[in-house]
Amino acid sequence: MVTMTTHQLHPIPALTDNYIWALHDGAQAWVVDPGQAEPVLAWLAAQRLQLAGILLTHHHGDHTGGVAALRAATAAPAWGPTGEPLPDGVQRVRGGERVALLGRSFEVIEVPGHTAGHIAWYCAGFAPASIAGPVGRPPDPASARGQLLGPEGLLFCGDTLFSIGCGRLFEGSPAQMLASLDRLAALPDSTLVCCTHEYTLANLRFARALEPEHPGLADHQRWCERQRQAGRPTLPSRIGLERALNPFLRSREPTLRQALQRLAPKLALAGFDADAAPATPEALQTGLAAKPVFESAPRWTADVHAFTALRRCKDVFV
Repeated sequence: MVTMTTHQLHPIPALTDNYIWALHDGAQAWVVDPGQAEPVLAWLAAQRLQLAGILLTHHHGDHTGGVAALRAATAAPAWGPTGEPLPDGVQRVRGGERVALLGRSFEVIEVPGHTAGHIAWYCAGFAPASIAGPVGRPPDPASARGQLLGPEGLLFCGDTLFSIGCGRLFEGSPAQMLASLDRLAALPDSTLVCCTHEYTLANLRFARALEPEHPGLADHQRWCERQRQAGRPTLPSRIGLERALNPFLRSREPTLRQALQRLAPKLALAGFDADAAPATPEALQTGLAAKPVFESAPRWTADVHAFTALRRCKDVFV
């Protein structure tokens, strides 16, 4: 008789609005971006699980603050991006490399923008599970043990892609962030999107200000409000849902660009003008370096201008 291992996914709340994602097989667990050690250790003890490893997406303290204490308490190894300042002992990885965990292989995807060396972790799929939900919304992960994973892919994307949003640009350029989001948007529709902040309702307010008549946004906002009122997360999302609703994955759509002009015409124009003539040759080179091979330079430049305007509008949205 063959026994099938089931894998479960659980968001551990931390700090103000962070989730530390935990993935386990009933005996061993891995966690992603532990900004605090205490909630992870408490959850591991309650579930009687052993910490087998830690994955990091970038260097910000709310994603790495618990690494040292967790490693001291459990001796668990940790992996994170090359070129970013990370706690001592973290093993460094680059795009295209893989790390094996819980019998599966996670691929490193380079997604600069929020930080210069930001990465995401992607696994193509797990064993089938009877409760796997529809493509629109994933099953609820709110139980203390976690939700069973199905054949869908699993993406830990840190602060690059949020549900109905994307991360701020602290170190990277708009061109880098747009190219990074394009990489993630190319993943299969059913991929579970595990971002690390509960920002969905705030992002929906901006998205609905842009497109108040969008029926999908209104429906999703109602669902997210019910989730939060019940004390449940709005995550994970799915790539298919984000491609349909997230304005930062739809910045090439003419209707969205028109909506941006209506909402904030001055900011929209500023976004176009600011990048139309990059201040230095290095800035132009950086932007074109992120250009996908299938896009012409003029079209890519226009796409970056539109994305820049959208990101700047979100930055000042109240």
